[in-house]
Amino acid sequence: MKVLDFAVPILIMIFVGLFGTGILIELGFMQKFAGIVRPLFKYTNLPDTCASAFLVALGSTVAANGMVVNFKESGCINEKETMLCALLNSTPAYVREIITYQIPIVLPALGPIVGGFYVMVFIITAIVKVGTVILLSRIFLDKNDCVYSENVSEKRVSLKDAIKKSLKRNRRLFTKIAVIYLSMTTLVFILRENGAFEIFNVLPLAEIFGIPSESIVPLTSYVASPILGISLLGPMISNNGISYIQAMIVLMLGSMFMLPIFSVRTLLPRYVSIFGPRIGVRIVAFSTGMSILVRFCFLIILLTIAS
Repeated sequence: MKVLDFAVPILIMIFVGLFGTGILIELGFMQKFAGIVRPLFKYTNLPDTCASAFLVALGSTVAANGMVVNFKESGCINEKETMLCALLNSTPAYVREIITYQIPIVLPALGPIVGGFYVMVFIITAIVKVGTVILLSRIFLDKNDCVYSENVSEKRVSLKDAIKKSLKRNRRLFTKIAVIYLSMTTLVFILRENGAFEIFNVLPLAEIFGIPSESIVPLTSYVASPILGISLLGPMISNNGISYIQAMIVLMLGSMFMLPIFSVRTLLPRYVSIFGPRIGVRIVAFSTGMSILVRFCFLIILLTIAS
């Protein structure tokens, strides 16, 4: 029952994303929309179809990735282009999270200095991901001029016909996604119930990284729930129980432990269900690895300052 409560809302978003964007594609709208974000894509070797998906990602990453799957299924983009398009689609979520999470929750809880640092790391992570996609596309890809909307429909169609074509084109794909996602989510819930995500012992970190032993509670809490960890860390900062630098170290450590758990528990089932095991695992691993690398670099800088 817990699996269905968790998975059904996600599957509804995937359904709306697949069929909704499919209708827009059939109507030929996405080719026109691509021009809005084309200035970013002129620095890459990704096709305009990926620009269309990126625009949709500003509202929904799931819907955007549903479009990318359609592009790949039609032969418009290859596996490498699929991975880079999906990685780029993950970056607009940073903008949404800054507005809905960082500014209203993190900044008031941690204060302008530590909270501002946390938001800065978040922004830099997004910039690094975009820059990496641009660089990799220029190194490994040749320019692809495929326009998916032209392949789908060369003449104007009615809304009714667009709905029928979208349903026909995406019905089998959605069924496959739903089966895989439910299976993966069930497995993750079983692992969680058996304590598979509680294997990390963060107690030795206090001595290794020179942070107060009291910070172990918010650090451990952050790994389980970032909001809980931040809410516990905030009072320690305001009461001078922990310095700004030590609080930043705790946040970077917590992030580095939390990100793999979050990726396996939440992102992996979603991406594997949409892109399949091989591409889905690669996307999640690469994206999570970049996020951890950024935080590790900041951790090294903070430890150097603190020493």
